[in-house]
Amino acid sequence: MTSLRSRVADMESTRVDTEGLPTADALVPLLPGGAIRAGGTYSVPESVLLAQTMLQAASAAGSWCAVVGVPSFGVEAAAAAGIDLERLVLVPDPGDQWLAVTAALADVAQIVLTRPLGRVVPGDVARLSARLRQRGAALVALGSWPGADVTLRVTESHWTGIGHGHGYLAERRATVTASGRAGAVRPTSTELLLPAADGSVRAVVPTAAVVPADTRVLRPVAVAS
Repeated sequence: MTSLRSRVADMESTRVDTEGLPTADALVPLLPGGAIRAGGTYSVPESVLLAQTMLQAASAAGSWCAVVGVPSFGVEAAAAAGIDLERLVLVPDPGDQWLAVTAALADVAQIVLTRPLGRVVPGDVARLSARLRQRGAALVALGSWPGADVTLRVTESHWTGIGHGHGYLAERRATVTASGRAGAVRPTSTELLLPAADGSVRAVVPTAAVVPADTRVLRPVAVAS
């Protein structure tokens, strides 16, 4: 924690201040106002890639981001997605200090991705929410989070690329559904490539329906005079 506090102090002077945070195009239809809200809390159960996408646009725009308690977070994949590793703080194994580390990084990082590693009591949620609002940061929980403003959940998915017993996984087509606390946000869904064949995350582009050609044979009809 001592080294973390030292790094936090060094980062405070280079924080980018903004009330709204840039958001990946793929997520715009799912979020109220089309953006991640400074001071907001977001829950992304299970999908590390979807949670990583929450950081992408803000990081590329110059915001500091932090990832706490997610040892499977791949820095190479993050860099390929456009996340600036020079402005990314990784704390893969915070142990039982995960909440304290998350709160400390909320002072300087504008998006903090954390995996809850224990029970979160209402008092802790209230204190952290107040800090997020005060500092203009946003929290993305990889898992459930009490009172999250928005929960993004993969509700359906399938992979393409495998033939009849052979081939390689090419891309994953997923339905992502957003819901809000106590019905504050009407559930909405969109289809994403999570990931696409090139590793990116983007919306599925609807293909135009093919209308079959009219193959009927026209025959002459006699008309009485």
